[in-house]
Amino acid sequence: MKMINVVLVDDHVLVRDGIKALLEDQNTIEVVNEASNGMDALEIVKSIISDTVFIVDIRMPEMSGIEVVSTINNSYGNKPIKTLMLSMHDSEEYVVKSIQAGADGYLLKGSSKEEFLKALQKIAEGGKYFSGDVSGVIMSNFVNRNAIATSTKKDASENPFKLTKREKQILDLVLQLKNNKDIAEELNISKRTVEVHRFNLMKKLEVKNILELSHKASAYNL
Repeated sequence: MKMINVVLVDDHVLVRDGIKALLEDQNTIEVVNEASNGMDALEIVKSIISDTVFIVDIRMPEMSGIEVVSTINNSYGNKPIKTLMLSMHDSEEYVVKSIQAGADGYLLKGSSKEEFLKALQKIAEGGKYFSGDVSGVIMSNFVNRNAIATSTKKDASENPFKLTKREKQILDLVLQLKNNKDIAEELNISKRTVEVHRFNLMKKLEVKNILELSHKASAYNL
């Protein structure tokens, strides 16, 4: 199994030490660096050359975790970096802003060791992971916006997005928060094919993350 490199970004030493202790018996996971604030985290980003998962706290001095993730995605998009938000907050505001910033996952600090390791593995493989409670927040946000959008729903003649049958299948599964590997298995196609379809879908709909994708899919009745 491929080694998962991890960078811990949290202003509390005890939290970082706790995560390192939790991971110390995992032969396929290595904590390669750590930072106590956002600015230090971005300095570490500059030196990253291999696949790395940044585990980022949301509330930190100098720069929030959401700002860190947003900067990584907007300014260092060429870096092989995945981001997992680790927070004690399950509020809709934090979850939605994290997704908009481009976070690959959101996990609550009260999660079990098993779920934490599952999230790390899935994100390292290129998927997304949101804990059960957080997924509920995402779906609630989607449902609320969907209800608002129904009054201004675009009809077919106004829909500029012509999706293929396969793209519609991919869209449906992506909105169910399934990762590329799971989608590939369900549709009996390669993971690489899913990645290409997903990239083309996001480009065609002119969106950057799942939240924007769900809003546009609702608005245009896709």
